[in-house]
Amino acid sequence: MNSMTDWKARWIWSSGEPVTLMEGKHEIVYFRRSFNVSDIGSARLVCRITADSRYRLYVNGMSASVGPCKGDRYTHYYETVDLSTFLVAGLNTLAVKVVHYTLCEPFRLGVGGPASVWRSNQGAFLFEGSLTQQNGCATISLSSDEQWECLIDDAIVFEAGEQETLYVGGTERVIGRKLPFGWQMRKDTAMGWKPAVMVSDVMDMMFGQLTPWPLVPRTIPPLYEQERGFAGIKRISAAGANPIFHQLSEHDDSQGRIVQPGERFEVELDAGELLTGYLVLELSGGKDADIEILCSECYEKEPESTIRRNKDIRDDPEGRRLYGEKDKYIAAGIGDAETGEWERYEPFEFRTFRFVKLTAQAKEEELRLHRFYFRETGYPLEVKATFACSDESLMPLWDISINTLKRCMHETYEDCPYYEQMQYIMDTRLQALFTFQLSADDRLARKAIFDFHSSLMPDGMIQSRYPSVYPQVIPGFSVYWIMMIADHYRYFGDLALVRKYLPTVDAILGWFEAQLNEDGLVGKLPGQVWSFVDWVEEWRHNQGVPIANESGPLTVYSLLYASALQVAAELNAHTGRSSTAEEYRSRAEAVKYAVRQHCWSDEEQLFEDGPGTKLFSQHAQIWAVLSGTAQGEEASLLIDRMLLHQSLPSVSYAMSFFLFRSLEKTGKYDRSFEHWDTWRRLAAQGLTTWVEDPVSQRSDCHGWGAVPIYEFTSHILGVQPEDSGYRRILIKPSTGNLAWAKGTVATPVGEVRVAWRITQDGSLDVSLRSPEGIPVRIELPDGSLYESVAGGEWHTPNGRFLMCKH
Repeated sequence: MNSMTDWKARWIWSSGEPVTLMEGKHEIVYFRRSFNVSDIGSARLVCRITADSRYRLYVNGMSASVGPCKGDRYTHYYETVDLSTFLVAGLNTLAVKVVHYTLCEPFRLGVGGPASVWRSNQGAFLFEGSLTQQNGCATISLSSDEQWECLIDDAIVFEAGEQETLYVGGTERVIGRKLPFGWQMRKDTAMGWKPAVMVSDVMDMMFGQLTPWPLVPRTIPPLYEQERGFAGIKRISAAGANPIFHQLSEHDDSQGRIVQPGERFEVELDAGELLTGYLVLELSGGKDADIEILCSECYEKEPESTIRRNKDIRDDPEGRRLYGEKDKYIAAGIGDAETGEWERYEPFEFRTFRFVKLTAQAKEEELRLHRFYFRETGYPLEVKATFACSDESLMPLWDISINTLKRCMHETYEDCPYYEQMQYIMDTRLQALFTFQLSADDRLARKAIFDFHSSLMPDGMIQSRYPSVYPQVIPGFSVYWIMMIADHYRYFGDLALVRKYLPTVDAILGWFEAQLNEDGLVGKLPGQVWSFVDWVEEWRHNQGVPIANESGPLTVYSLLYASALQVAAELNAHTGRSSTAEEYRSRAEAVKYAVRQHCWSDEEQLFEDGPGTKLFSQHAQIWAVLSGTAQGEEASLLIDRMLLHQSLPSVSYAMSFFLFRSLEKTGKYDRSFEHWDTWRRLAAQGLTTWVEDPVSQRSDCHGWGAVPIYEFTSHILGVQPEDSGYRRILIKPSTGNLAWAKGTVATPVGEVRVAWRITQDGSLDVSLRSPEGIPVRIELPDGSLYESVAGGEWHTPNGRFLMCKH
């Protein structure tokens, strides 16, 4: 039942006309519908549900679904949820809290709600479902219509103007006495409930006119939610025994932490690691007490400037403080400590934090804080890969990388969960590769590829981050999207996916072709786009754009374009578009020739950042190698010269992925081991996730820093696809300065286990277990090659390759 013509429900809201609201003054409406279950043994209820903009569904007071999945104007996702296990005999209540975020102009950042959440100018809620009992003989329609009742919230205000974050939507200011406590179970005393109003059919039957919500079934699994307590207390204002209200344990703390009238209580709690979760505070008494919840990534010193944070040891409060946005709550004072009927406050959207500062200022009444905990949330990533090696200093890098990736996976990949929660193409390409190696799960990656395809603009360029209500263009990022399609084909062999997106690939390459100047180079790009390359210190004042851009074209953009043409040529060849493939190869060769003619410095024996600029960077050399502009011995010598030039602007640690690929391509991968010191230094600062970049130190969790996942599995263990879809497996371990390594790598055809060690005589002993029936090729560092047509268990004692049979 995926067709929109199957829907019997109607879009409903609190009024039939869009409400003209001030920017940042978002709408919150509560909906509910009650019904009776007479035969609980046979009762079944499966629903389809969505809203504009976000919802949380409760069944008999229990949370059952959160959504909708992030989409855009032409893809409005709905969730299908089996609610049967939530039902009880007798009276049941469906209750839904819906937040409609208002539209906002791009220059009004921080007031428009989460920038990655699409919205129309009309709030709306949709529920499709029927209760069936007695083996389907008795049916009650529960689909959204005028039988649902609704209540407009006037207790919650979203704070306008984010100070510490950007694009996530701001925090809440809540007057507790105005909340309809118990509304999910019809236990509230709120006045103002009224029948909901129909605002639209699911499909407009008039001449194909689209509604604001073209419905599509959710394509990724629901996010998980798991209750957790805090790991400990870092700082507390009161003397005496520490409270335990922040722990989820069997200890009896029903009386809670008492805050006396007029007292100000502060406590700084440690979650143990940076994570994302829904915070929950349960309290009683303390009418009109002011409560603040501040979420922070780390402890830090006073900032050095408005653009540079001052971070060192992240978990040491001495001489440091917590910075972050604050949710503010004024207690209603309705809870009862004796009966356990506590007042409860939970911000609607998840928060990102490692440390949380809770402040409570009691007024005339005693306040009791009973429980403060959170429900951790994120994409349900099943980590199948493992890694261990002889260098113990690399092991924290593996664990921190996995935690970083997990915290940047929700309904999209995210650059950072704390500051933006936006899906950027470059970040996403790397995160998808990390996911493939860890779990072989491509569902979020497939959605990401579709998301960016959906951002295509009339000029042929795609947006650099999407979904987003604020369009942004970084032309170079579109190249990474083309590479994402190639990555997916390499891992999963899905030609249908490749064919689907080739027209968008063509459009992007057409955009670049239109930028070529009389020299055959990609010319200086239009001023309205961001010619970003990398966050390096020398380019920071220029927002990550090479200084050469001030005088003309950027070499790296021509090299990126050439690389994209060659990747697209391969994709077209795989799908039978041989003439297009040949055209793209020819265009790539022309661009590479132009780069060699106009951007090469005979004096420095390096490629310039722009023709005639005498400015150089690692980036131009790396992409010269990756694009094939420099090949063979020439490429090898180029990388040697690049590494010798200490004065060159170096790739950021996030861009090190591409440095490693150039080392791999030139047979110098063992040089990569010396670059892990950057990650080691960060780990020594008490981080549990990787920073955005070590220079600005803005974000403490940025997915692109999880490079060790890829390098440890695909190169130290050496597991890679030899043929598309892992129809053949390549095992090509890089030993570097290690004595041994072992681990498991996830693939679409099954897990591959590898263990190798260097023996006393210097030979390499390799053991592996691979999926039966899948051919395997093993390349060892000494150049020896072994093959198996059937996979299974293999071992190389003393350099001989033997098949082990059970």
